[in-house]
Amino acid sequence: MATEEQIRESLDQVLVPGAMRSLVKLNLVRDINVSDEKASIALASAALSPQTQDWLKAKAGEVVRGLDGIKEAEIGFVEASPKELNDIRHVVAVMSGKGGVGKSLVTGLIGLSLARRGYEVGILDADITGPSIPRMFGISGRPAGSETGIIPPLSKAEIEIMSINLLLPHEDDAVIWRGPLIAKVITQFWEDVLWGKLDYLLVDLPPGTADAPLTVMQTLPLSGVIIAFTPQELATMVVRKAVQMAQKMNIPIKGVVENMSYFLLPDSGKRIELFGRSKGQEMAKAAGAPLLGQFPIDPELAQLCDEGNIERYDSEELNSFAEAFLKAMSNNGR
Repeated sequence: MATEEQIRESLDQVLVPGAMRSLVKLNLVRDINVSDEKASIALASAALSPQTQDWLKAKAGEVVRGLDGIKEAEIGFVEASPKELNDIRHVVAVMSGKGGVGKSLVTGLIGLSLARRGYEVGILDADITGPSIPRMFGISGRPAGSETGIIPPLSKAEIEIMSINLLLPHEDDAVIWRGPLIAKVITQFWEDVLWGKLDYLLVDLPPGTADAPLTVMQTLPLSGVIIAFTPQELATMVVRKAVQMAQKMNIPIKGVVENMSYFLLPDSGKRIELFGRSKGQEMAKAAGAPLLGQFPIDPELAQLCDEGNIERYDSEELNSFAEAFLKAMSNNGR
């Protein structure tokens, strides 16, 4: 007769409509009992419409009844909130005190690198008034879900993504909200979105040290933050404020990333520091964290992001950065 583990493995093949992740990966399987050729399975109903529940009930029953020794499958649903179901190993925020330094780009590249290495990844776009993650990943459809929760859409590389832009009638609609409402939406993206089982949830923060970053640091169980910056003296001065904020909030700074660090001339390969000399080591010392990488100004990457194809990007710098990020996360991890 099929074991509980075999039943769970079979349920891992059942993809939830609108999510395209399995019942197991969304952590919807709550209980499995096997007795006298009968399997009784309890699934959570969070974020599932009645129609989706009916479809899953039929599909799960069909799959389980195909297992050795199982003649009857009883599928039921129990109430549970997304917050109760979410099982996330690491929550990492990407922040900077300065706007325009490439936080969203760094967030996207981290997510892409992790997904390529087989990790289950999600991105929470906490930049409510200036969201750019959906455009970079080429996602425009509205999330699935129900009154009990939201199911984030998947990117081509199967990265879960949630952003306010996915809920607006038009992606260029302005979000003109005060801080408390922005903070509430960020909290809802954490508590009301069915992320399921993830190795990493990356949080793309807006610039500054005000309501939104404060909400994330106080509400989410952060494993650490990554600081993004550019070489300009003005940018590094402002970014130091973000470093101080993380330190005062006792959030570990896992590393710093210098974006727009240099430009390689196409013909000669000569390295030009358009925005001044690198501040990488200086910022790493100020943050008390390693310099994880230095990304050049890359026209190819910029074009891919504009086209919604960031997941096609690859480079030696990206691979080196990914290995440095994983090494940093393994050291003194929370």
